[in-house]
Amino acid sequence: MTNSNETYCTFTLSGDVTAGGLPSEDEISKDLESSDSKVKRHALKAAIMAMLGGESMPRVLMQVIRYCITTQDKPLKKLMMLYWEVVPKYQESTSDEIIRATAEGVQLKRKLLPEMILVCNALMNDLNHPNEFVRGSMLRFMCKIKDEEILGPLIPSIKSCLQHRHQYVRKNAALAVFHAHKLFGENLIPDGPDLMNDFIRSETDIAARCNAFLMLFNESEELAIEFLAEHIENVSSYGDGFALLVLELTRRICRRDPNQKSRFVRVLFQMLSSESAAVSFEAAWTMVSLSSAPSAVRAAASTYASLLNSQNDNNIKMIILERLEELKKKNSKVLQEVLMDILRALSSPNPDVCKKVLDVTMDIVTSRNVSEVVTTLKKEVAKTQDADLEKGVVYRHMLIQAIHGCATRYPIVAESVIHTLMDFLSSDGAMQVIIFVREIIEQYPD
Repeated sequence: MTNSNETYCTFTLSGDVTAGGLPSEDEISKDLESSDSKVKRHALKAAIMAMLGGESMPRVLMQVIRYCITTQDKPLKKLMMLYWEVVPKYQESTSDEIIRATAEGVQLKRKLLPEMILVCNALMNDLNHPNEFVRGSMLRFMCKIKDEEILGPLIPSIKSCLQHRHQYVRKNAALAVFHAHKLFGENLIPDGPDLMNDFIRSETDIAARCNAFLMLFNESEELAIEFLAEHIENVSSYGDGFALLVLELTRRICRRDPNQKSRFVRVLFQMLSSESAAVSFEAAWTMVSLSSAPSAVRAAASTYASLLNSQNDNNIKMIILERLEELKKKNSKVLQEVLMDILRALSSPNPDVCKKVLDVTMDIVTSRNVSEVVTTLKKEVAKTQDADLEKGVVYRHMLIQAIHGCATRYPIVAESVIHTLMDFLSSDGAMQVIIFVREIIEQYPD
């Protein structure tokens, strides 16, 4: 049978209190009576570690309520939230109750511990605390509570925090309302979506607005679409998190009903030029996943090419190149338009990125752009003569192979290519150069 404590475990603690073994329940209870906050913190952390290890520690609960619940020490308050998360909140069912419920075929109803009434009162006091940090932290803790009997009495206080003057409180209040409605919507907070709809229209903080839209996105899709339609001009100023939610909403709706695409085309094109690389990337991916129109693919390809040259992280470059490779399978003609922009990524010091760039671009070289491509490759191969170049010989071999491929397919550049390759007869790639030059001469003897 799964330990009830494990259900509530969403964190880990450092093992500094376990040095020399955990103190006993009596020792923890005694330390909690201390007037020194540091001693209390150490004792409470030990109690949490013990309960995570399977110990019930029933006597500690009342000690925490008596000696810690009114503390103003912030670290101790944080530890208390972790304690409330793992502490058993229900009475253990007797064997007779279990047998009776099994015989009747009904689910055994758990009974809340009487001490939890005092705990609920303490949680409510923190939700109404004059300090915004205490309020906000408690609202964040509300998102971890999965017990209807505990959440129920706290709903009015959570709602009141939506009107708090400080944005830290409001943004966490929005998440708490979302959590409560998601778990017990019709029972505890049936007016949650309407409440959040009113809240988001008057909210000015980016994070709080994003959290409110997150709830509408998950709990009331129609209200989310309605808000988006009314504020579509301002989406770019609502932050990256909000924009990413809008993109997820777009994908969800358009996959379910393709006729809705026209409602979101405008906002998608708007997000392609976002200052956030994450938003631009997701917008480009959303665009091509929902539409195969040349204008949509062209806009997405242009965005990918721009991101490829503006990002420094090699992993990001590789991901973008993989997306471009996917586009190439069905839209090679469109990709030819951004070919030279993609080749600019050869400036990357990473040979894997350069290899991927060449893999993507060499298949879409045409007679119209081969001269430009070969000129770029010749400039790059000339750079490999620099002894300080990190990519060195491996990069040179890749470039010579790419140049050879262009020359064998398009005789117009063959003559200029031979002179370039001959310069490397004395280098490490001499044998490769000789073979390529011989093939070109055999293929185009004139």
